Amino acid sequence: MNCIVVADQNWAIGCEGGLLFSLPTDMKRFRSLTIDGTVILGRKTLDSFPGGRPLPRRRNIVITRRVDFDREGCEIVSSPEAALEAAAGTEEEALWIIGGGSVYTALLPKCRRAFVTRVDAAAPQADTFFPNLDKLPGWEVEAVSEPVTENGVTYRFVDYVNTKL
Repeated sequence: MNCIVVADQNWAIGCEGGLLFSLPTDMKRFRSLTIDGTVILGRKTLDSFPGGRPLPRRRNIVITRRVDFDREGCEIVSSPEAALEAAAGTEEEALWIIGGGSVYTALLPKCRRAFVTRVDAAAPQADTFFPNLDKLPGWEVEAVSEPVTENGVTYRFVDYVNTKL
């Protein structure tokens, strides 16, 4: 299982349910990595998508505590553990954790890889954070891209591997 996220210098990932940065190249990478796979996400992350619709060409497993929640094109589960049960049998490389903050926190220890877009800036308005992989035991940088600059923001693709699995 993998996770994929955009994080600023302070590992911030969101504000009031939205993304902190608009990075078209990162979005293309996200799409190419997750297409035809299974994504696990929280309801608030789903609601942040255009029209609140699930991602196309992906199996969308949505975690929510709202027992009455239903969304066309989504499999609804009540916990991270239930999401993993629903995803049982999915190829490890095709299973993606895509947010939000509490979903990342719950499932990161079970991820083999983390594909992190690290932005060379701080978002002072952030209210949601990703665990700092540089300080978590067992997480090591596997690859770092050359810097990319777009929309006035510079970032790198940093791939981490969990050596504790």
